[in-house]
Amino acid sequence: MNKLKGSSTIAKVTVWYDGACPLCLREIALMRRLDRRRAIRFVDVSEHGEPDSCPIDRATLLERFHASEDGRLLEGAAAFAAMWRAIPLLRPLGLAARWSPVLRILEVGYRRFLKIRPRLQRFFA
Repeated sequence: MNKLKGSSTIAKVTVWYDGACPLCLREIALMRRLDRRRAIRFVDVSEHGEPDSCPIDRATLLERFHASEDGRLLEGAAAFAAMWRAIPLLRPLGLAARWSPVLRILEVGYRRFLKIRPRLQRFFA
C-alpha cells in the first residue's frame, strides 16, 4: 500500500481496460501519467492483452469499466472512483464518490457515456 503525505493509506488498485479501444487507450495513457506513485496496475483485457488475468468473463469486463480496490471488484462509476482515489490529483473526486448521492450522479453520467461510446470510439480510431 502507498501512503500520501498527510493522508490516509491508499489501496493498491487494479484496472482492467479495453486495449483495442482508441478512446480507452487515450484515457489510460492519461491515468498512467497521473499515477506517479504507480499505485495502479493496468491490465489490457483485449484480444491482444492479458486475458488470462481476468477475474470475470472477458466480455463482461469489456462492457463496463472494472477495477479492484481492497479486494473488492467494482464496476462503472465506482470503478472510476477507485482509480481516482489512487491518484493524488484526482483523489478528492474519488473520495467524494464515496458519498452515495455523488456516486449515483456519476453512475448516471457513466451510463449516458456508454450510449455514445461506440460513436466516440469511431471518432478516435
